[in-house]
Amino acid sequence: MSTDQIRLDQPTDGLQRLAARFSGHAYDLHRHETYGIGLTLYGVQQFHYRGSLRASRARQVLVLHPDEPHDGHAGEGGAFAYRMLYLDPAAISQALDGAGPPYVAEPVAHDEATARAIDEAFVDFPRQLEPIAIDALIGRFADLMVRRSDGERRRSRRNVALRAVTRARDFLVVESHRVVGSEELERVSGLDRFALARHFRSAFGTSPHRFQTGQRLMRAQAMIAEGVALSEAAAAAGFADQSHLTRHFAARFGVTPGRWAALSRRS
Repeated sequence: MSTDQIRLDQPTDGLQRLAARFSGHAYDLHRHETYGIGLTLYGVQQFHYRGSLRASRARQVLVLHPDEPHDGHAGEGGAFAYRMLYLDPAAISQALDGAGPPYVAEPVAHDEATARAIDEAFVDFPRQLEPIAIDALIGRFADLMVRRSDGERRRSRRNVALRAVTRARDFLVVESHRVVGSEELERVSGLDRFALARHFRSAFGTSPHRFQTGQRLMRAQAMIAEGVALSEAAAAAGFADQSHLTRHFAARFGVTPGRWAALSRRS
C-alpha cells in the first residue's frame, strides 16, 4: 500500500506550507507563480529543473523560482519526505524595501540557516501561523535568499509601476472566479496591456493570466481537500468543466485533482 501523503495549510499573507512524502513518482512537470523553499527530511528527492536533473538529500535546502518548470520523484532509496514553503514574490520584494525578487542560481545546497528557519516554520504545522510570525518568516527568508543570490538585487521597484500592477493584482484576486478582459485590467491599472504584462512579471515573477489561474486553482485545491466533488470544485473555482480544471491543476501542481483528493484523504 502506498504511503504517499500530502498535507497543506491555507495560504496566508504571502506564505503557504506543505509537508509530503512519496515512495516513487511524485509530480509531473509543472510550475508555480511563487517561490518554493524546501527542506528534504530523508531520502533523495530528484527533479528536473533548468535543463538538468537535480537531487536533494537529507537536510539539503531547495530554492525554486516562480514560473520555473520542475517535476519530482524519489531517487536512490525509493522514498523521500520534505517540507516546502511557497512564498509570494511580492511579499519577498516588500520585505526587501521594494527591491526585485532575488535570484538564487543554485537550486540545491547545504544551508543550515535556511534549514533551521524551515524547521521553525513547521513547529506547529498545520496549526495556522500568527500574522506577526508570518511577517517575521517572510523577512527572514528574504534575507536568506539575498545571501544565497548572485550578489545583485534586481532593479529597484522604482523602475516598476508598482502601484499600477498592485491594483491589477488585487483586482485579479477579487475577480478570480471569472474571466477578466484585457480592457478591464487596462482601466484598473492605467497601463496598456503590454506594459502591464512587462511590469507585472517584473514585480511578481509571473504573468497576470497565470497569477489569476493560480488563484482559482488554490481555491479548487482547498475544496477538493475538504471532500468537495471535482465537478463542483471546478464550477466554484471558475473553470468551464472538470476536464478544464484537470488540465490546469496538473500543470500547476504536478498531480491530477483525483490524485490530490486521494493524497489529501490519507492525511
